[in-house]
Amino acid sequence: MTGIPDSPGTASARAPAGRRGWWRRHREGAASLANAAPAMLFLFVLYLLPMIMLLAQSVEGGTLVHYQKALTDGLYVQVLVDTLLIAAYVSLACLLLAYPVAYFLSIAPGWWATVGIIFVLLPFWTSILVRTYGWMVLLGRNGIINRALLDSGLIGAPLPLLNNTAGVLIGMTHVLLPYMIFPLYAVMKRMDRGLLAAAEGMGASGWQVFRRIYFPLTLPGVLAGVTLVYVLSIGFFITPALLGGGKVTMVAVLIEQQIRTFLNWGFAAALSAVLLTATLLVYLVLRRALRSNMQWN
Repeated sequence: MTGIPDSPGTASARAPAGRRGWWRRHREGAASLANAAPAMLFLFVLYLLPMIMLLAQSVEGGTLVHYQKALTDGLYVQVLVDTLLIAAYVSLACLLLAYPVAYFLSIAPGWWATVGIIFVLLPFWTSILVRTYGWMVLLGRNGIINRALLDSGLIGAPLPLLNNTAGVLIGMTHVLLPYMIFPLYAVMKRMDRGLLAAAEGMGASGWQVFRRIYFPLTLPGVLAGVTLVYVLSIGFFITPALLGGGKVTMVAVLIEQQIRTFLNWGFAAALSAVLLTATLLVYLVLRRALRSNMQWN
């Protein structure tokens, strides 16, 4: 009967059953958390903990004087602006070079596509330091490129291709080009070619097909590649340090100088925090643009 209250035995039996039901509902999540615990501990010890220590060094003494210097001093602000601009130039150069390469790989027969992908992957099998020294040999005043142009009579004096922004852009573009090719290739390979044929059948010109159908459909790959290349470019060190010859200073190079030359760990930590914040902001903006484009498509 509904008017009879539960006995103490019935209540005590219901409580363990409720706990067992809760455990069954959360058992899978607990097992996943247990499996991920080693990786989370690894990330905490090698990434998050050093980041916390870095931020603590940047505010040593409880003041923000290092951040004030990094964000108000004209010299350091200019270095940050130059870093962002160089990253933008490299991203644009990679996009212009990678787009036709990715298109060729997406339409090439199987054997040719395999050979093309192998050539794209070849730079990954060589150290960045070795590749940078290779560009120093190629771009020097008496390097292979200048010597070939002089011998052919195309120029009367060696071109300044090293120890300037041009050399840094060339070297960084070479290193980061594969990171732009593969996102574009992945999108182009999945594209429905019937849409292009339908547009051509309705009288659209080649330029109209590209501008109104093909390029908009590849925008997710464009934004993904630009995001990857831009974020990697902001923190580049070896290539600007060697090909820039001390005349092109990016934030990573400035951080190294503050530690190696001046032993100013606090200011270097503040510069690192500023660079990390700029990188995260750029990433969030580009990710939002990618998400908006995906929803629009």
